[in-house]
Amino acid sequence: MGGCVRDMIRGVEPQDFDVATDARPEEVEKMFKRSFSDNKFGTVKVFTESTKENLKEVEITTYRTEESYKDRRHPEKINFVENIEEDLKRRDFTINAMALGTENHKEEETYLVDPFNGKEDLKKEVIRAVGDPQARFSEDALRMMRAVRFFSSLGFFIEEETRQAIKENAFLLNNISSERIRDEFVKIIMSKRAMEGVEELRKMDLLAQFIPELLEGYGVDQSKHHIYDCYTHSVYSLDYAVKKDFDFHVRMAALLHDVAKPRVKAGEGKEATFHNHEVVGAKMTKKILQRLKFRKEDVEKITLLVRYHLFYYNVGEVSESSVRRLLRKVGKENIEKLLQVRMADRIGSGVPKAEPYRLRHMRYLIERVSRDPLSTGMLAIRGNEVMEIMDTSPGPMIGDVLSILLSEVINDPQKNEKEELSGKVKEIKQLSVKEIKERAQKAKEEIDRVEKKEDEMTKKKYWVT
Repeated sequence: MGGCVRDMIRGVEPQDFDVATDARPEEVEKMFKRSFSDNKFGTVKVFTESTKENLKEVEITTYRTEESYKDRRHPEKINFVENIEEDLKRRDFTINAMALGTENHKEEETYLVDPFNGKEDLKKEVIRAVGDPQARFSEDALRMMRAVRFFSSLGFFIEEETRQAIKENAFLLNNISSERIRDEFVKIIMSKRAMEGVEELRKMDLLAQFIPELLEGYGVDQSKHHIYDCYTHSVYSLDYAVKKDFDFHVRMAALLHDVAKPRVKAGEGKEATFHNHEVVGAKMTKKILQRLKFRKEDVEKITLLVRYHLFYYNVGEVSESSVRRLLRKVGKENIEKLLQVRMADRIGSGVPKAEPYRLRHMRYLIERVSRDPLSTGMLAIRGNEVMEIMDTSPGPMIGDVLSILLSEVINDPQKNEKEELSGKVKEIKQLSVKEIKERAQKAKEEIDRVEKKEDEMTKKKYWVT
């Protein structure tokens, strides 16, 4: 019943299966040894022997009606009833108010219970509240967020009377816990139509209930580098992140990266400035995410991406030391996400290229400074061990010997074993000082050649010169 029937009709594998019955909870528990019920809603969780994830646990609920939704979410009272039609009246949308029954318990004789024409709405791709939409959203205000979630994930449209009821009851969302709102919002952000979903939230006054800061940018013009207002720029940035299948952190950072612009704006028109918007935006982002009870790790990562999304990357002006500083601040593990936010930011600004030459050059520099340098520290033998074998004191010769060894290892990494290198040092010991210097010079030239070759390959990788 419910969502699983909806998905089955659509030809989609259900994420889980829910069963409804006229049997009371205590009767259901007797039927299944591996089951338990710890709620007052008549639902029994049954553990099956299935190897399929969506069938390992099945929830079986007794037919019921509900009354008195004091917290706009959970019923204060339930009443067990005798038929499925009465049970389906309490569902949120017609496409979720269907059940699949079996005649005489024979699977081949299944029939559809569809008292609210959910199958027809499914065919027309309509999201319509069951019965009176005002009553449905008054009972459970989270249903309004679910409507937008289905809109963005299924690609359906919300029927007009249902839309109007959402707009009129949007304020009821304040009765819902932050965690519940967050979970629905995350599903919208991770859907293929996330931008359209956020826009629906705005149009129906839902976004104003939990991220009003984002709406401050609606209609706020930007400087000559942007063709959209602050809000529109943000949702278009999100849209690019979705199209490129970037992860949740990047999508949220793309949506919130310019959230502070309206608060720091100075001047009007093309000459307007937004100094320190990334710093103020990071603080605002942190408050928004904490208010919605996001995990600490998510808050920190998204806030970090917003804080440093404005990094400088002009070719010829960005030094390796400045790139190293950025890596230290952001973390090597986050640098790719930061670049993705910048790409989303660019497309959201209306420019044609997400990754111009300058940004590719920045990628090249990041890889270059992140790459472990070819140094004697990579060797499986240390300088003091070389001195012991050579039976000599510290001096330039030890550095020459290590350079010779490094050259050998570069050409054949399998030689980087202490025993192998110790034997090589013993061979070098038999050479004259002049021969060691000559071999060391050739080794250094080989090391330099390999480093240049690696650098050229990295440049080709990013199409930079």
